[in-house]
Amino acid sequence: MRHVIALDVGGTGMKAALVGVDGTLLHTARRATGRERGPEAVVESILAFAEDLRAYGKEHYGETAAAAGVAVPGIVDTENGIAAYAANLGWRDVPMRDLLSARLGDVPVALGHDVRTGGLAEGRIGAGNGADRFLFLPLGTGIAGAIGIDGRIEAGAHGFAGEIGHVVVRQGGVPCSCGQYGCLERYASASAVSIAWAEASGDPDADAADCAKAVESGDPKAVEVWQNAVDALADGLVTALTLLDPRTLIIGGGLAEAGETLFVPLRAAVEERVTFQKLPHIVPAALGDTAGCLGAGLLAWDLLSTDSTEVSA
Repeated sequence: MRHVIALDVGGTGMKAALVGVDGTLLHTARRATGRERGPEAVVESILAFAEDLRAYGKEHYGETAAAAGVAVPGIVDTENGIAAYAANLGWRDVPMRDLLSARLGDVPVALGHDVRTGGLAEGRIGAGNGADRFLFLPLGTGIAGAIGIDGRIEAGAHGFAGEIGHVVVRQGGVPCSCGQYGCLERYASASAVSIAWAEASGDPDADAADCAKAVESGDPKAVEVWQNAVDALADGLVTALTLLDPRTLIIGGGLAEAGETLFVPLRAAVEERVTFQKLPHIVPAALGDTAGCLGAGLLAWDLLSTDSTEVSA
């Protein structure tokens, strides 16, 4: 059975799948990234995982994978297949595409940015299915975005498109690791809400999920922390709407797991801020933590589709 390998590499864990021609997940697996062993060991873990998946495919489906797709965090040079930089994994300028291709018997390999790859999946087969223009925004440790246009993801001239987490929403505000002050992700990411709620509640172990539960129970301190995050997020989103005019806005990540506790006030906050802009559909992501892996599979199948088109032409 023809299939491809899909890998989604995170800061602590890797998700992988063998994906059939119709997008079916034939086999899934997970492993620790092992970043505590250093960047070279992380790269070897990725290559070994892919090699094991190749062997599994041959044993169970009668042939090896026709291609592979891998999604990685940080700065990614997709055109040259280089994982340029990832702070949480410690690597720089890793020729990931070539390394994977060589380990997998010289099959074609596509390399993608984790958020943009997840956005590709959400746009084609998830919450954005059918939308010609969408913005995918996972609210996790930080905030990044994926700009969807007619079934593809816009990476920008230098691969930095969609970094909405570093739009300044509070001038002169909290310092950000990027060097600016008042960036969106310092107010509206899951980690930012966790920090704010831990301080407000006096519980150093409290996190964003605890804050959401406290909001639902009517805790006034939690409501204030939550509304501050929602207001900052709405300010950032209206900037994005003004620039991009998406038809659908897809919100994912840890903060979106709060469901309507997030979406009801967020929709209201965005609506009260728009003037001439068209209000998009604001919806939760549909694919959860499988989005990156599914997107990596789509990248791999796209490679084969392109190769086929070029051969037939």
